[in-house]
Amino acid sequence: MGLRYARPMITLDETVSTHRPCESHPAARGTYRSTNVVVLLFAALLITGCPMDEKFIFFPSAEIESTPKNFGVDYADVYFTTADGVKLNGWLALKPGAQTTLLWFHGNGGNISHRARGLKPLRDRLDANVFMIDYRGYGRSEGSASEKGTYEDAEAALSYLTGRSDIDSKRIVFFGQSLGSAVAADLAGRHDCLAIILEAPFASIPAMAKAIYPWLPVGALIRTRYDVIEKVKKIKAPLLVVHGDKDDIVPFEQGRRVFDAATGPKEFHALGGAHHNDTFEVGGDAYFQVMRDFIERAGNSRK
Repeated sequence: MGLRYARPMITLDETVSTHRPCESHPAARGTYRSTNVVVLLFAALLITGCPMDEKFIFFPSAEIESTPKNFGVDYADVYFTTADGVKLNGWLALKPGAQTTLLWFHGNGGNISHRARGLKPLRDRLDANVFMIDYRGYGRSEGSASEKGTYEDAEAALSYLTGRSDIDSKRIVFFGQSLGSAVAADLAGRHDCLAIILEAPFASIPAMAKAIYPWLPVGALIRTRYDVIEKVKKIKAPLLVVHGDKDDIVPFEQGRRVFDAATGPKEFHALGGAHHNDTFEVGGDAYFQVMRDFIERAGNSRK
């Protein structure tokens, strides 16, 4: 079940390669350039003095390839506006009788249509409403992606949910996958939530760059930070970190570092044999049960 793009963040050889779509897409395996291309590109950046900008981080797609309807889910096609005036799109799937709502922040590629297949199992297995959004520049959302912009987008999504009479604002769970983990962690550091789940979180963008190219001093060229390590220190809500121990994009040890940095109530679940994009399949029933039990414990702690 494809939920995230398989493109590693700031992997310079892939940013100049053939576009690599969602891992469930037939063209899911992009081609790699040689190490020489990486060195040449890095040299060019040094010579020009240009920092590595958002084009090395964000890989949005405008095309909506499927909707929850394709997978038997009724949903509301929602539009809402950020504080800085950007119109965003999201899908809200309500589950009759559900008390909890999952606010879902996806990874750095594609759009919500590439995660449509995952909405139904999350809604049904977690017994929760699910609201998934596209960041600015993704899918039908306006604007261009940036770190600051994704934080604004998360604020607007939460504001939209809390403004609905059919959503219990005290029972919202933030769910971030990969890059979305940074967005969810930032939001949880500034707003109360029932709980927060981070799947395959990285320590920071510079940390990812160092892990991928330890022999290149790329950190000085990166303006985008997404410092998850610092953000989780501000989270007071119960935190669950889920990470595949065979993750081929975000090193497993970075997920552990994120967990270790958190100071509030926390749990860590290692998905044995899971890579970056196959957590649903490899994790199976246990994947959903761990999340559901965690949410139930968080809810009981509030009573």
